[in-house]
Amino acid sequence: MSTAELLLHPIRLRIVQALLDGRTATTAQLRTLLDDVSPATLYRQISTLADAGVLEVVSERRVRGTVERTFRLVVERAQVTRDEAEAMSSDDHRRAFLVFVAQLLADFDAYLDDPHRRGLAEDVVGYRQVALDLTDDEALSLVTEMAQLLTRYQELGPGEGRRRRLFSRIIMPVGGLEGGDADSAAGE
Repeated sequence: MSTAELLLHPIRLRIVQALLDGRTATTAQLRTLLDDVSPATLYRQISTLADAGVLEVVSERRVRGTVERTFRLVVERAQVTRDEAEAMSSDDHRRAFLVFVAQLLADFDAYLDDPHRRGLAEDVVGYRQVALDLTDDEALSLVTEMAQLLTRYQELGPGEGRRRRLFSRIIMPVGGLEGGDADSAAGE
C-alpha cells in the first residue's frame, strides 16, 4: 500500500491528525476523540498504521488484564513524498483531494455543531480565497515563507489558554494565462 493510500483513508487520516505535533494517545483516548467510529474499525485502522510504521508504541501498561498502548506519530512516515505525489495518477489526486476536502468539511461541521463555540470572529474562524499573480519562483517563495511562519507557531505547542486550530492550505495555478491579464489576453 502506498503512503498516499495509507494516509488518505478517512479514519486513518483522523488518527494521524489527532497525533500531530508530538501528541501521544492511548487507544482509549483515540476512541474518545473519534467516538463516531466503531471500536473494531478504529482498532483495525490503528493496527494498519502501526504495522506500516506510521504509529509507534511509546509505552505499554497493564489495565484490567489488558495491555494499554500509548502511540505517537512517526512524522517522517506520515508524509507523501514528492516522488510519491508525482507518481500518483490524476484520479489518485482527485481521490486524495476529495478525502482532504471531506475531512475539512467534517472538521468545520464539528466546529459549527460545538455547543461551546462563541462565534466566528471570537473564535478566530474564517475561510478566504485569494488569487495572486505569481511566477513559479514567487509562489515557491510564498510557500516557503508560510511554512517557516507556521513552524514558528507549531513549536508553541499546547499550553494555557491555547486551543488547537486547523490551518489548511491549497495552492494551485488557475486559468492557464501567462504574461498578461485576462482582459488583454481575451482581446487577442
